[in-house]
Amino acid sequence: MSLMSAISSISGLRDLLPHAAALVVVIPLLAGPIAVILAKARLAWLWSVLVAAAAFGLSLVLLGTVLGGETITYEMGNWPAPLGIIYYVDSLNALVISLVSGMALLALLYGWPMVEREIEPKKQAMFFGTFLICLAGLIGVAITGDAFNVFVFLEVSSISTYVLVAMGAGQNRQALTASFNYLILGTIGATFFVIGVGLLYMATGTLNMADISRLLADGDNDRVVRAAFSFIVIGLGLKTAMFPLHTWLPNAYAFSPSMIGVFLASTATKVAFYTLIRFLFSVFHAGAPFETAMFDYVLAPMAITAMIVCSVQASFQPDVRRLLAYSSVAQLGYMLLGLSMGTVAGLSAGLLHMFNHALMKGALFMAVGLATLGLGVIQVSEMRGMGKTMPLTAAGLSIAGLSLMGVPLTAGFVSKYYLVIAALERGWWWAVAAIVVSSVLAIFYIGRMIEAMYLQKPPSHGDDPVIVVRSPILAIVPLYILVAANIWFFFDPSVPKGLADSAATLLLGGGAP
Repeated sequence: MSLMSAISSISGLRDLLPHAAALVVVIPLLAGPIAVILAKARLAWLWSVLVAAAAFGLSLVLLGTVLGGETITYEMGNWPAPLGIIYYVDSLNALVISLVSGMALLALLYGWPMVEREIEPKKQAMFFGTFLICLAGLIGVAITGDAFNVFVFLEVSSISTYVLVAMGAGQNRQALTASFNYLILGTIGATFFVIGVGLLYMATGTLNMADISRLLADGDNDRVVRAAFSFIVIGLGLKTAMFPLHTWLPNAYAFSPSMIGVFLASTATKVAFYTLIRFLFSVFHAGAPFETAMFDYVLAPMAITAMIVCSVQASFQPDVRRLLAYSSVAQLGYMLLGLSMGTVAGLSAGLLHMFNHALMKGALFMAVGLATLGLGVIQVSEMRGMGKTMPLTAAGLSIAGLSLMGVPLTAGFVSKYYLVIAALERGWWWAVAAIVVSSVLAIFYIGRMIEAMYLQKPPSHGDDPVIVVRSPILAIVPLYILVAANIWFFFDPSVPKGLADSAATLLLGGGAP
């Protein structure tokens, strides 16, 4: 049985869970305060794992329904649109919801040994409770069909994230500065976004995204709508860490607790990228003159610049997590490049790379966290000889790094291949050249780590033999689940590629948001 048919078979459970679309948000939102009340750290962690597993199971129910050819419209409180808030699940956000909940579960399984070391005991229950609220916010952003509700859930996830990043201060006080910078820029982004939503309400008289889309399609694109478009793109650009609005990201990733680095790198910017796509292609309708100009003269150049400049910055970073953070901004450039093509092939390739990047970057941050836990690794130079001292962690990091480069037999190769094909169809030879150059630069910064791990000797301890440091099994299993996924989705990318193709066709065909 293929992976797609296996997931599709789960859709039979939808008769037992008619409220899955609401429960996938409500359960973690209500469970967060309960985790804090539990007080005992291990109990709060176990509770969080159960809640994340429930959210992931519900997301698979939704995904199975979508793979079965259906879309889900759920009216909160049985209030129909446009008066009520609608939750809408299609091929685009089913992929995002499953990705977010799945990575939350893996991050929690991985995170317990890290949290024990990095977070003060009296704060650990609050840490897990805040994490669940952040999870609810990210899923809520992806599932809601109400524009103002998007803002509310963005703020729920963002405020939780500021707290989680600041909790890294137990290991490095710079986490407080990183959290404060994130707070300031995140607030600016949220302000721009909500001003844009307000202008849309002024122009249409509704907050339901489907209604806004319909009314904009029937009316003239006046200056109010164009202003709303600009505010929303800038606001979501800050949340997505779009170059050059990315300055909050490197420190937030570098100084946050290891578990939060894993979760943020694989989900937060992906959800913001999803939201940008939803507004650009569903609400504003790609093809409007001002939107086409923005794709060609703003987004595409910014994407190319991010791919090259941030790859160069990553190549010179001595700190491992900052290296991976700048790499993330470069990889977001690939996604934005696919979006800016304005074609089904380009958007599909960008979405596929969004999914694959979550897998590879999640694995990379997990491996680096284990290296820090076992050997105290902070700098690339401190990874020397890790292939001997932590062989499983080094192997996992290497495979995920190869996927980031786009080496064949890894998922990263698949999405970069489709990006190249989409760029050639558009006649963008310069984009193909940028993809190649950025991939070559990835060889340099990932190669620095691999060279240190396998070609340099471990730190000398006199005549003592090399000591092998064993990683906690609870942390190594999630790492290798992601490593296996990076290989699996090279050989069978049918689920993410099928969903990406379906979403791109729906969005560029004027499908409902």
